[in-house]
Amino acid sequence: MEQFSFSSKERVSSASFITGVYGWMMLALILTAATAFVTASTPAIREFVFGIPYMFMGLIFAELGLVWYMSARVMRLSNAATTLLFIAYSILNGLTLSVILLAYTGAVVSNAFLITAGTFGIMSAAGYFTKKDLSGFGSIMMMGLIGIILASLVNFFLHSATMDYIISYVGVMIFVGLTAYDTQKIKNMANELEDDQLKKAAIMGALTLYLDFVNLFLFLLRILNRK
Repeated sequence: MEQFSFSSKERVSSASFITGVYGWMMLALILTAATAFVTASTPAIREFVFGIPYMFMGLIFAELGLVWYMSARVMRLSNAATTLLFIAYSILNGLTLSVILLAYTGAVVSNAFLITAGTFGIMSAAGYFTKKDLSGFGSIMMMGLIGIILASLVNFFLHSATMDYIISYVGVMIFVGLTAYDTQKIKNMANELEDDQLKKAAIMGALTLYLDFVNLFLFLLRILNRK
């Protein structure tokens, strides 16, 4: 995610700023969960998402495109545009993640969500309160993320159950680490923000943590389902 760098005129407290970040993140998670539930339980929407050829893949590419566009053009977007794109992404992700409710049992999904919420909360608190600079640690986690993306692409053709298992565990460790790193990075933004950039920066920070949460949830879901 693109690092913000604003010259500061009016500073905002870290606690106040990060409260806004978590507020936007919770809104995104609620929108995603509600959209996924409605999609999985409504035949007409299910048919639209999964019945039309290439629609599901089209939605995934639309999600990737939205994240790239928001990250690349955040400095030029208005607060309103950033908000609308963030909400649109949350809903799009709910459409694609509805497949989880169709493919996994409710018990597995519930357990994965509870474990994710607990782990995310602990690591986010650790990232917020630690005095240690996590920049170097974050760089290692980002390299690991690139590694599991490449490994996942290779395993798409190999179909190795063992490699899939390893990727899932490594993925959990990476996003656990990224949660702490991203929280600290977002906290430190508060000392660099101008007043008119607060809302946009909070939304982009929320998007970063939202992606950490969702990816951690997906990797844990795969592990729990195998068990």
